[in-house]
Amino acid sequence: MSTAGVYVYAIVPADAVLPADAGGVGGPAAPLRTISEGRVAAVVSDAPQKLRARRRDLLAHQELLQRLADDGPVLPMRFGMVAPDEETVYRQLADAGGGHTAALERISGGVEANVKAFPAQDALAALVAQDGKVRRLRDEARRRPSYEASLRLGEAVASALAARAAEAGRRILRELTPLARETAAGPDVEGCVLNVSFLVDRAAHEGFRATAQRFADGHREHVELRLVSPLPCYSFVTGASGPARTAGV
Repeated sequence: MSTAGVYVYAIVPADAVLPADAGGVGGPAAPLRTISEGRVAAVVSDAPQKLRARRRDLLAHQELLQRLADDGPVLPMRFGMVAPDEETVYRQLADAGGGHTAALERISGGVEANVKAFPAQDALAALVAQDGKVRRLRDEARRRPSYEASLRLGEAVASALAARAAEAGRRILRELTPLARETAAGPDVEGCVLNVSFLVDRAAHEGFRATAQRFADGHREHVELRLVSPLPCYSFVTGASGPARTAGV
């Protein structure tokens, strides 16, 4: 397979062991190797020509990061990080080794849990029963059907559902924050009233998940919670600079 540089997956401790049966991006899957400098190493493979964000390669990248994170701390690189050659990777490790070591120590023993909160879409009956304004607009729309009445009702329902979800989101944030080492706000997501990641001790992860699930079960009429975990600590290693350029994906 012809190559177009060195594909960089992650920074790990220098003594980290690669999964024996794991492969990298490309077809066929590129063999993995490490480039070590001091106390850290970069997990790399040859980069394929014309790298694109194909499902196969996205999954290979994600699966490798997850398997590395199962065995120890990982500074994950986003998909498509490619260095021109091994020397470039080595120099970056030498220049930023202290920062990488500190970041690895900071997340050691931890996993990321991401929580998103959305308005509960199957809670209209409960909303009408509990919200006087929505109930009044519904009754008006029934008595005098019109486009304007339906529009006012729809806007009121959407606003009330979002407000209820936002309040539930603030409550779950208060409940989960003490169970985590750190929190990191995520980017805005359409329709989402809360997007937060938590750095959780691996030993406490199941308890964290159970707490989130209990809250979700008890507040189904207010909020839909989506919990994704355990994840590599993407949101807590933003200070770790990548040793590469991003390929045109």
